[in-house]
Amino acid sequence: MADVSMQRIAVLGGGAWGTALAVHLARLGRDVTLWARDGALRSGRALHAAACVVSAIPSHGTRDVIRRARGLLPPEATVVSATKGLEVETLLRVSEVIEDELGSDRPIAVLSGPSFAAELARGAPTAVAVAGNCEATVAAVQREFRSGYFRLYATQDLVGVEIGGAMKNVIAIAAGAVESLGLGDNCPSALITRGLAEISRLASALGGQRETLAGLSGLGDLVLTCTGQLSRNRSVGIELGKGRPLEEILGKMRAVAEGVRTTEAALALGGRHGVELPITAQMADVLAGQKTPRVAVEELMLRRQRSEVEVE
Repeated sequence: MADVSMQRIAVLGGGAWGTALAVHLARLGRDVTLWARDGALRSGRALHAAACVVSAIPSHGTRDVIRRARGLLPPEATVVSATKGLEVETLLRVSEVIEDELGSDRPIAVLSGPSFAAELARGAPTAVAVAGNCEATVAAVQREFRSGYFRLYATQDLVGVEIGGAMKNVIAIAAGAVESLGLGDNCPSALITRGLAEISRLASALGGQRETLAGLSGLGDLVLTCTGQLSRNRSVGIELGKGRPLEEILGKMRAVAEGVRTTEAALALGGRHGVELPITAQMADVLAGQKTPRVAVEELMLRRQRSEVEVE
């Protein structure tokens, strides 16, 4: 795998992130095909002779697209997931969904980290993590995707990378709501910090490494998504803080805010593994219209006080 050149790459997903990755890879001189329509996938044009397939499909559509692409994928093609989320029905991480459809012998890697699509597309310096169970696959993706403005750090911690990428969107909705309420600078700082602790607890319970959450796919992505002006999930939170109903907010959005779906899935995953997720639980109530963001903040502040450092 490490010696295979990924000259021909297919990108599944014509949204902002899929398009940005396609632009980046084309800029590197790769032969890139960007799939954004059912017809192109059925004909096999998008996948013909691809050495690498990048999946940038929203989490709720990943299984269906990968299932339909299964018979068209070249046998040795590496699949790189660029999706941040969880499958609501099964609570599987996206790489697990892909493996479920393609088999455990397929080389799979995951890209995740602080990376707004628009900035990558214009060549702004960006660093992300690339995770995979096979060192050779990870090394190949590092080599073939890197550029003077795009740097990739390797890890084998698929769990930590994917949980960090999924959960940061939940915390970002909360951060946007707090920002909208005008509660000062102390509150969002505390929220981000405790949000990281919450993400780390869940990742650790699932077999991930806490150290991973201190890196690009954890803290890095969390800070960017909670504070960046281009963050869709932060924007949802801001509008919730203004008192707008979720249906109205989502109805006016052109892109997917993964955190909305991830909130309930993460809460269910935490329940399955006995992990307390207080911020996620409060956001689930806010998204369901059962309480206001201000009440959610008050309830978080009045929770039983505890040690900051958790003993495992």
